[in-house]
Amino acid sequence: MLTRNCLLLFLWILVNAGSVSSSRPPSSPLGRGRAGREHARSSAGSARNGAAGFQRVKRGWVWNQFFVLEEYMGSDPQYVGKLHTDLDKGDSLVKYTLSGDGAGSIFTIDQTTGDIHALRSLDREEKPYYTLRAQAVDIDTNTPLEPESEFVIKVQDINDNEPKFLEGPYVASVPEMSPVGTYVTQVTATDADDPTYGNSARVVYSILHGQPYFSVDPKTGVIKTALPNMDREVKEEYQVLIQAKDMGGQLGGLAGTTIVNITLSDVNDNPPRFSKSFFHLRVPESSAVGSAIGRIKAHDLDIGRNAEVEYTIVPGDGGTVFDITTNEHNQEGIVILKRPLDYESKKAYTFKVEASNAHMDPRFQSFGAFKDTATVKINVLDVDEPPVFNKPSYVMDVYEDTPAGTIIGAVTAQDLDASSSPVRYSIDWRSDLDSYFDIDPVEGTISTNDLLDRETIAQHNISVVATKLNSPVLTSRVAVTVHVLDINEFPPELASPYETLVCENARLGQVIQTFGAKDKDVPSAGQQFSFRTPKEDMKNKNFTIRDFGNNTAGIVTKRVGFRRRLQEIYFLPVVIEDNGYPPKSSTGTLTIRVCGCQSDGSVLSCSAEAIFLPVGLSTGALIAILLCIVILLGIVVLYVSLRRQKKKETLMSSKEDIRDNVIHYDDEGGGEEDTHAFDMGTLRNPKVVKENLYRRDVKPEMKRSPKPPVSQDSADIRDFIHQRLVEHDLDNSAPPYDSLATYAYEGEGSVAESLSSIESIAVDLEEDYDYLRDWGPRFKTLAGIFGEQSETQSDSTNTENAH
Repeated sequence: MLTRNCLLLFLWILVNAGSVSSSRPPSSPLGRGRAGREHARSSAGSARNGAAGFQRVKRGWVWNQFFVLEEYMGSDPQYVGKLHTDLDKGDSLVKYTLSGDGAGSIFTIDQTTGDIHALRSLDREEKPYYTLRAQAVDIDTNTPLEPESEFVIKVQDINDNEPKFLEGPYVASVPEMSPVGTYVTQVTATDADDPTYGNSARVVYSILHGQPYFSVDPKTGVIKTALPNMDREVKEEYQVLIQAKDMGGQLGGLAGTTIVNITLSDVNDNPPRFSKSFFHLRVPESSAVGSAIGRIKAHDLDIGRNAEVEYTIVPGDGGTVFDITTNEHNQEGIVILKRPLDYESKKAYTFKVEASNAHMDPRFQSFGAFKDTATVKINVLDVDEPPVFNKPSYVMDVYEDTPAGTIIGAVTAQDLDASSSPVRYSIDWRSDLDSYFDIDPVEGTISTNDLLDRETIAQHNISVVATKLNSPVLTSRVAVTVHVLDINEFPPELASPYETLVCENARLGQVIQTFGAKDKDVPSAGQQFSFRTPKEDMKNKNFTIRDFGNNTAGIVTKRVGFRRRLQEIYFLPVVIEDNGYPPKSSTGTLTIRVCGCQSDGSVLSCSAEAIFLPVGLSTGALIAILLCIVILLGIVVLYVSLRRQKKKETLMSSKEDIRDNVIHYDDEGGGEEDTHAFDMGTLRNPKVVKENLYRRDVKPEMKRSPKPPVSQDSADIRDFIHQRLVEHDLDNSAPPYDSLATYAYEGEGSVAESLSSIESIAVDLEEDYDYLRDWGPRFKTLAGIFGEQSETQSDSTNTENAH
């Protein structure tokens, strides 16, 4: 803006030539000056007082920016520059003022002369410039003579800051065996000086320490490898010192340094190697299968994943007995036992073990095979072992009820050690608490010590202990199972009662019957039976026994033709023997009946009655006779049934007579007196005893009237009976049979006296029973019976009176 103002002022002077007067030169060699035009105060005052012609007031002083050198170390305040206006005639009537950044504290101005000084040393890196405002005022009235103007004081840079590595120290890595020029990392230094002024901030990089392994680009600070095939196994870590120098690296420039720690990362460039070519191991023969018996190790100079080693046994002597695995923590090879060892069978094993890298790097396969081989020899150490039985278990059989002391078997154990110590045998008492068995301590034979019962214990499980004589602690055990066998107690017998038939026209050598046998002994499976003819029946000319060998036999004819008239039944004895211990046998008898057969062998008749029939009677005649007999029997049965039906109809006078049968006993009950000897309530239906209950066989259409209380007066009883009779006669829903009503007030000892017809006949012979006809159709028959009796008795009485 200050430059633009100067140019405008210069153009204005050219246009108004003649009216411009030259001012004094700048008062400062740094380019500080002024340009203006002097005006008289009177003319200025007349212009401000409203003259007829308006005249523009022009600024009378202008200046450029000032410069001050940073880090000034002088004793006096540093002179910055001078402010002056054309209105100042040197008569001390103008006063200069200063305001803005640092006015009064950093910068000061002489109010009379306008000289500006810096009171203290300044740092460009702290503040590169200061903006201030200056003004010229009347010293008496403080009236501004010119408008306020702004200017800048810029701090001029000097090379007072060295380059700095703000991110150091640096850490980097690069794979080993990398080619020259492989990028490692980049370093960066910063300089606080002004990069736009001189070379104070121009930085150049160089290596002070770390050659000839690495190099650095002087402009970018990129670090690269400078030496080929650097081996991590030779040297893993490098410390490189990098310098950054300003002033383009020239003399007098400031410098800063940083450290870069560079590590060579591992690659798989080394194969595993055994520290020695022969490993010697020792293992006791008693080592358990699956246990670790030794360790070998192949060393790999690489680290981490590149150092992982795989071990394998080269096929040969030890491949079937031993195995090898890798310990993931220390990469050791652990030799493991796969099969039991026996010093007496083999005392040493020799085999080869191969170690190889698990992860190969194809870049280094041209270096050769990444594996190594070593020989392993394992010596088997002799161990004092317990005796060994020749069988893992023993099974023995003995029959029940075998006498005590009978030998049922033996066990055998031997000492396989070189000493071959004698062995002694014993039975573990915990497995034979009842001492059923005993064992010979030297021979190992097992015998019974008591009678055995299969029905009580069918199987004994005992444990036999073998002990070395010179080492009582070394023992071994074997399980012995003793099966108690069943004694053959029952003889065999025929499987069933066979019914054997032989035709009269049987052929010679014909098998007429096949039969088997059974035995009550157990188990039934595996039993074998043999069949034969008794010695005393060997001369039998009719039949013989043929054993088929499969637990069955057959009856075979020994002649041609049999006659029922001569002999109808034959008896054939057979001897059956089993294969049990001890063998049992029995003699059974087979019954053979002679039958008449047709020519094809089908049986016609075997009954004894058929023998005595006339010779000329045919089968059709026999069937006719049997049919006649059946018809006669049917007629007899039909006749008997008709007779019974006729007797039943005579008991009823007509189909309408539906009364029950009445059985008369000419005896009168005791009535209430009978209740002393027998509870009459037990004869009553308990459902009827309950009052106000209806009939259970039908649903009544109307409710019955309640029963009136029974009085001991005979008239009341008659009324009650009459009422009940009328009620039953009018009951259309009642079934067509008489009902029985029981009344407790009856009998000779009752208050109502006897109601029996027996007493009635004796006491009142002339009673008229015609009133019974009024009781309804159900009492019609009863009225007829008593009416006939009354008439008969009346006639008899009249006759006696006539005589």
